[in-house]
Amino acid sequence: MNNDIDQMHFLVLHIGEACCRENWNYKNICSPFTRIYYVTKGYAQIELPDKKQDLHPGFMYIIPAFTTHSYVCHGEFCHYYIHIYNESDHDILEDWELPTEIRTANEMLSYIRKLNKLCPGLELTQTDPQYYDNSPALTRNILKNKQRELYARVESRGIIYQLLAEFLHQAQPKKYVADERITRVLAYIRTHLNAKPDIEALATLSCLSKDHLIRIFKREMRMTPLCYINKKRMEKAQLRLVTELTPIKEIAYQLGFEDQAYFNRIFKKTTGLTPMNYRKAYHNQTL
Repeated sequence: MNNDIDQMHFLVLHIGEACCRENWNYKNICSPFTRIYYVTKGYAQIELPDKKQDLHPGFMYIIPAFTTHSYVCHGEFCHYYIHIYNESDHDILEDWELPTEIRTANEMLSYIRKLNKLCPGLELTQTDPQYYDNSPALTRNILKNKQRELYARVESRGIIYQLLAEFLHQAQPKKYVADERITRVLAYIRTHLNAKPDIEALATLSCLSKDHLIRIFKREMRMTPLCYINKKRMEKAQLRLVTELTPIKEIAYQLGFEDQAYFNRIFKKTTGLTPMNYRKAYHNQTL
């Protein structure tokens, strides 16, 4: 596991305070960024793949990137929301089992209010994720974030670290697999998503034959090494399509795909949309 904090290059995409009611009922949301909530008033629920999480005032909550979830709200619900995105090649939050809920000290709300002031213009104008997840506003917000004064960017990053530290303090390392050889392979894959897949090289790294590696990998991960590599590359592609204007062909090439048609097929199989249609929908949305 790579615990290097140099892999933590977080940017704020959205931040603000909201009071919602029955309109905060959205299903099967899955975003390429991490969400943090601090509840100030009322009650709601988040339905996660493995549980229903009650949301209460005075608590902070986190939903990691690419976690499918739904919102349930039947009355007044007030909260601060923070959506963050890691610029580094590998998001080290993936390597930790984070607690969904933590009780926070009073100063944590002060930090969030301070972060909100340091990030003007990044509040949402829509509560429906289908708008703000696939909107040119995401690209604009990234540019706004990077163009702020240096002191604001430094202080903002410090506050984000502080918020994440609250969750990491109670986190446990993820145990993906029992076999250390596969652990080494997973670590290598996650830091080399831009390279063309080389199963022979992975076999050498794990000191296994190619066929033996595939058998053990499939037993531990319930998919082949190539399927896993493509899964992680498609997650990266989704994030880049949301946050960049890079041509699709270039994104495919930079993720190790020499054949754009093959990239398109894998992307559609994963998301239900071709990269072109995904981007077209993204650019046609308005806040």
